[in-house]
Amino acid sequence: MNNTRQPELSLVIPVFNEADSLPGLQRDIVQALDGLDYEILYIDDGSSDESFRILNDMQRACPRVRLIRFRRNFGQTAALSAGFRYARGKVIVPLDADGQNDPADIPRLVSKLNEGYDIVSGWRKERKDNPVTRTLPSRIANWMIGRITGVRLHDYGCTLKAYRAESLKPIRLYGEMHRFIPALASWGGENVTEMVVNHRPRTAGKTKYGLNRTFKVILDLMTIKFLASFSTKPIYIFGGLGVLCFFGSFLSGLVVILMKLIQNYSMNRNPLLIVSLMLMTAAIQFVLMGLLAEILVRTYHESQDRPIYVIDKIIEPSETTIT
Repeated sequence: MNNTRQPELSLVIPVFNEADSLPGLQRDIVQALDGLDYEILYIDDGSSDESFRILNDMQRACPRVRLIRFRRNFGQTAALSAGFRYARGKVIVPLDADGQNDPADIPRLVSKLNEGYDIVSGWRKERKDNPVTRTLPSRIANWMIGRITGVRLHDYGCTLKAYRAESLKPIRLYGEMHRFIPALASWGGENVTEMVVNHRPRTAGKTKYGLNRTFKVILDLMTIKFLASFSTKPIYIFGGLGVLCFFGSFLSGLVVILMKLIQNYSMNRNPLLIVSLMLMTAAIQFVLMGLLAEILVRTYHESQDRPIYVIDKIIEPSETTIT
């Protein structure tokens, strides 16, 4: 397979300590995509088990496999970001390395994409996960994301999605924001839909996710909402808070003066005077923060494109030895 040509489909698979799952996943992919023009891009996210050795063996045996190795564990979002950047396909499909995403669904996702959509998101309608630690928190998170972003999907957390490559180019990922790609793309005018996919029980390895990830999602959701509403005009939110504090300071100060004139209550001993001064200080600080944020936003948008990961090596199909 010519390394420089563009395949129709790129699979992007982050890998972190999934040595036991990889051989079966590779077999399923080859079987499911028989006859299609595709490449498989594995991103070893600093695995400490035998994952990288197994991936090297797979890369030698299959000319469709490409391999990226990180120097350390940077997280799933960074791994996907690297995969999206180095993928060559016209359509990009990420999936988990644990084998729970069914590669047999990939042709169906691509077919749905060809109906005129830019993104097709998988929906694990019948999840094979722990209902307390995985399914319930996921449903709550999906409801919150849908409400706040305005893009209603049943399963934002499903890695298995199909993207047109051009839909991913303007998106920069940080934190746990890979799950918000459909919302970010939809805000940019991309056509997003979803379809039910098969979800298989984990047969090897251990899950890397827990309840703590839900809190990370909530914090990232706050960031997404801020970026959506105020990313180019942060003075609106900081200035708005400053105006509220100034208004509160004015009312408190007015009450202090009236209490002095009507009740002859000492202004020095009135706690509302301290409240008024504190609110006035806060108002000034919020306005200054807004102005600084405006400067930072402009610096950010004009800054150089710096990735959120460090690659140790990239192994292409033509390579036959480990360096």
